[in-house]
Amino acid sequence: MKINRIDHVSINVNNLSEAKEFFLDLGLEVQAEWEMDGEQLDRIVGLNDVKTACVGLGMPDGQAWIELVKFYTPSDEKDIQQPFANTLGIRHICFAVEDIEAIVAKLKKKGTEIFSEIQQYEESYKLCYVRGPEGIILELAEKIR
Repeated sequence: MKINRIDHVSINVNNLSEAKEFFLDLGLEVQAEWEMDGEQLDRIVGLNDVKTACVGLGMPDGQAWIELVKFYTPSDEKDIQQPFANTLGIRHICFAVEDIEAIVAKLKKKGTEIFSEIQQYEESYKLCYVRGPEGIILELAEKIR
């Protein structure tokens, strides 16, 4: 028995089109879009009367992808929780990027919350945390050559 790779990361959102646009602006590509409901989905996710819409977004090279999910039913009673970088649980997705300065400038222009200015970590990476729609935290990392 072995794990071969991470297939995808799923992110639940209220505004599917806004989240989709955010990741498309970063350079991801739509791999698939679909809606699901029914008893089998109820059993898979352990909820009742589930109805969802999903968008699969991937890298041009075909590696792991992000699955954005809008639950029409049942809805989350607590709504969006704004986590911080130190909030317990799965917290952020890191993208290896080229030209971090240009990406951060583009995100700032669109009003994206930037946690800090770009920081250099030792002689290996330039790093920056940003908050996308609905509290999604991304780390951007550019390898220093």
